[in-house]
Amino acid sequence: MPKKLFLLIGLISFLMGCQEVPSSTPDAKVIAVGDSLMAWNSMSGSAIPDVVEERIGAPVLDRSASAAWMQTRFTDDGKPTSGVQAQFIEGQWDWAIVNGGGNDLMLGCGCSRCGPVLNKMISADGQSGQVPSFLREIRKTGTKVIYVGYLRSPELITPIEHCKSEGDEFEARIAKLAEHDDGIIYVSAQDVAKPGDASYFSFDLIHPSRKSSRIIGERVAKIIKSSNS
Repeated sequence: MPKKLFLLIGLISFLMGCQEVPSSTPDAKVIAVGDSLMAWNSMSGSAIPDVVEERIGAPVLDRSASAAWMQTRFTDDGKPTSGVQAQFIEGQWDWAIVNGGGNDLMLGCGCSRCGPVLNKMISADGQSGQVPSFLREIRKTGTKVIYVGYLRSPELITPIEHCKSEGDEFEARIAKLAEHDDGIIYVSAQDVAKPGDASYFSFDLIHPSRKSSRIIGERVAKIIKSSNS
């Protein structure tokens, strides 16, 4: 995909994303951080965190923002300076809903020869890299993590279809990480979109339609509700 189109998509995504501040949901025990997969449809109250909030009947603090990257730099005292990692704030959270990494692959290496980017985010065995370190920091507080994967676009020509192999590898590594910690749950969205059906995507054929956000949100909410029953 041409670089200008990447930048245009990123700009549109940024404009359509938003972040809640803690004071807006002071009683929340669930926090959501991530990129446009998480934030998309928030303007209509139909984003993944909105669906989770509706289904569990409890507030969710949504800190996700479109165009966010997973990779980041850190301050001298180890605090992340930007992106998904900087969205997370300390609190008495029961659950953290997390996604990210797609912008790093799509915009960082064009979903081509992405080995160094992948390895920086998460190693082949799923045990090292920025993603495992980030999730372990969350887990130190006793918070459980639900890591949400990305949509796939079977039998559709979309701007993200060429990223499939990199996305598959990235999420396979996330799944390996989850196998080693009962407090990390990987939720796949690879089977959400039906072959050849563009209704599962937004106008850009990249981001989730409200239907897809609802399906994913319901999967996440089911995990949270089952843990409380």
